[in-house]
Order: sequence, then C-alpha cells, then structure tokens
Amino acid sequence: MVTLTELGPRMRSSHERVVRVTDAATRLDAIIAVHSTARGPAFGGCRMRAYPSKHAALRDALRLSQAMSRKAALADLPFGGGKCVVMADPATKTDAMMLALGEAIHRLGGSFLTADDSGTTVLDMEVIRGVTPYARGLPMTSGAACPAAAYGTFLAIEAAVAHRWGRTSLDGVRVAMQGLGSLGMQLCAYLAEAGARLIVADLRADLTAQAARTFGATVVPPDQILSVEADVLSPNAFGDVLCDAVLPHLRAQVIVGGANNQLRAPRHGLALHNRRILYVPDYIANAGGLIDVAMEGPGYAPSRVLQRCQSIKTTTARILADADVLGLPPCELADWIAQDRMGRGCGAAMQVPNPAQVMV
Repeated sequence: MVTLTELGPRMRSSHERVVRVTDAATRLDAIIAVHSTARGPAFGGCRMRAYPSKHAALRDALRLSQAMSRKAALADLPFGGGKCVVMADPATKTDAMMLALGEAIHRLGGSFLTADDSGTTVLDMEVIRGVTPYARGLPMTSGAACPAAAYGTFLAIEAAVAHRWGRTSLDGVRVAMQGLGSLGMQLCAYLAEAGARLIVADLRADLTAQAARTFGATVVPPDQILSVEADVLSPNAFGDVLCDAVLPHLRAQVIVGGANNQLRAPRHGLALHNRRILYVPDYIANAGGLIDVAMEGPGYAPSRVLQRCQSIKTTTARILADADVLGLPPCELADWIAQDRMGRGCGAAMQVPNPAQVMV
C-alpha cells in the first residue's frame, strides 16, 4: 500500500509541501518536495540515488526543488519548483516501484509534475504515465531523451566565453568537464564540434575512454579535474562541488555546468566573484530540460525545443552584463530576479536593486 506522510513545517523549511512516500511491497522510499506553485504546478525531475542517509535525501530534495523554482522563473516558464528523490540504488529499480511512485504523484492532484533525472529515464516516465498524466519526458525515435539540457549548457558556455573574452567562437578554448553522464557526454559532442579542447574526468573509466576516443579529450583523475588548468570548468556530476576546500585551487576563469546546486552555500558565489571567476548559475545554464518538458504536447519536436533553448544564451548574456553594471555576483542578481518573478506570481513583488537597469 502506497503511503503519503506530510512532513511538518520544521522539516520542510520554506516549502509549500514535503511528502514522504513509502510502499513496502515495492520497497519504494521517496520524498517529494513542492517549493512553490506561485507560477504554476511545481515541476521537478525524479532522481534515484543510494543516499547515505534520509537527512541527505531530504536536503537534496529541498535544495533542488528551490533551484527549480528559480530555473522556471528565469526561463519565464509557467511552473513552480519541485523535486522527487527516490532513496534506492538505480540498479534495484522495478516497474512496480515506478508505478507505486506514479500513484503517489497522482494523489497530489497535479500540484507536482515530474520527469526523468539522474537514475531514471524517459522510459521510466512512460511506465509512470500508466497511472498518472503528471509525468513528462518523451523519448526521441532513438529512445533517448532530447539533448536540450546539454545544448542549453553549451549555449551558456558560449555566452560566458563571449562575455569574459569577447570571443565569438569556442575554437581552442580549454574546457574541463567533470562528469560524463548523459548530459556531460552530449555536452562534449557540442563542444568538440565547436572546436573546444576537452579535458575530462569521471569515476567510470569506460566513459573517459569513450571521450578520449571520440572527441580527442585528455583524461585526468577525478580528484584533479576541478583544479586543472583550463579556461572553462564545467561541473556536470552532482552538486556541492564549489566549496571552501576547492575554491583556492580553481584555475579556470569561467565556470558553467549542467549539475544542479554547484555552490555548497550562497557565500561561495560571492567568493568566486571576489576572485574574478565568472560563474553562471546552474539554474540558468541547465534550463534546457525544463524547456523541453514545457513544450510537450501537439506539435512537439526536438528541433523546436533546441531552437527555444537559444533563450538560455540570451538570458546568460543579459545576466552577466547587468551584474557587471551593478557590481554584483551574477548568482546574486539571478536570485533577485527569480524571487521577483515568483513574488509577482503570488502577489508579493520583491524589489530588485536598480530595477530600471536589470532584466525583470
């Protein structure tokens, strides 16, 4: 029997709703966090991971759902932010577990929409749609997901490189890639085609070997990728990588990646700014996946999605330019703009510094 347990205010922080989902028959143990529905239903991917503790899973759900609210606001999409985390090794995933999760999502009445994320696939979403319409993510004819998240991150890298060095091409730009999962490998393809020189690291040797063989990438150990000499650092694994221990060793001048919650804490964005390292907030760079699911429906086509992702490049360039004018870290300005847009959605606008000069 699928059971939903509401977590109290002390556990859910500033979120509208946080629900623990359990089902003994399928060994499902999950958390669904709804951060905001001010702009529309809370949207967030379904992440499956063998978390070290339930506290770690809750922290991930809370932070990721909050970032999704910002992502939707900056992309000007009619969604709030949410997240589903399943506390299990993806190798133990079954269709029965996915159907039980789908039942729980359906019982939330459309306030939360999900899609594939780390540890789940678009094929899992097809299983969930067997019991609820509130699952998004359509496979292409190949069965793979649309590469919108990787393409959007690529466009954000182009915008950041143009802002920092005035370059209109990535030819010869050294990009250090942390993580070669689906997004990371697709991003490598876009970067290599644009002429970038790739330096890669991943815990899976087969993936680094593939990147070396396919893209001519230089492979370095995972514990060296964040401090390697490069023009751009692109974190594309899990979050919390930009922290006190790492910041003194960074040698890249630009950081743009597809991983969520790259900053361990907000103060690390200011620390990067003080070191003159240009950091593009992850929830701007990796908004392609959200744009993809927002465009599902009649007339859906991956080519149209990728064309719509050009807005990520425009948003990145505008945020970086306005942050320079205001003398602010880009992540701080982006947070203000996102809060303002969410505030308007619930009737409580938040003032942005010098609003006549910034994108609101």
